[in-house]
Amino acid sequence: MPSIASKITPKLQAAAVLSKAVTRAAERLDVSKSLLAKVLGVSPPTISRLYSGSYLLVQGRKEWDFALLFVRVFRSLDSIVGDETTARQWLASDNRGLNAKPIELIRDTEGLVRVVQYLDASRALV
Repeated sequence: MPSIASKITPKLQAAAVLSKAVTRAAERLDVSKSLLAKVLGVSPPTISRLYSGSYLLVQGRKEWDFALLFVRVFRSLDSIVGDETTARQWLASDNRGLNAKPIELIRDTEGLVRVVQYLDASRALV
C-alpha cells in the first residue's frame, strides 16, 4: 500500500513550501496578518487559514506571484542586514531611494515590485 507521502505531488509540495515560507517571513518581519492579506491580494480569513495550514497558495494565481515577491523581500533583507530586528527597522523607516517607507509600498503590486528591485540592486553591490 502506498504511503501518504508518495501521494503528494510536486505541485502540492511547492504550495506547502511557499505557504509556510510566506507566513514565516511575515512573522520574522513583524508584518501583520492584515497587511499580508493586502500584499497577497487575498482576504483576511484566507490569511487565517493560510497560517493554520488549512489553505495553501495556488500556483497560477496572483497570490502565488505576490508570495514569491514577498519571500524575495525577506531573503534579500536577510542577506543584506543579517538580522530580523534591523530588517524590521529598515521596512518601517523612510527610504530616500524609494521615497517612502518600504512597509507602506509593499501594500500594492507596484510598490512591492519596486522594493524587490531596490533590494536586488542593493544585494548586487554586496
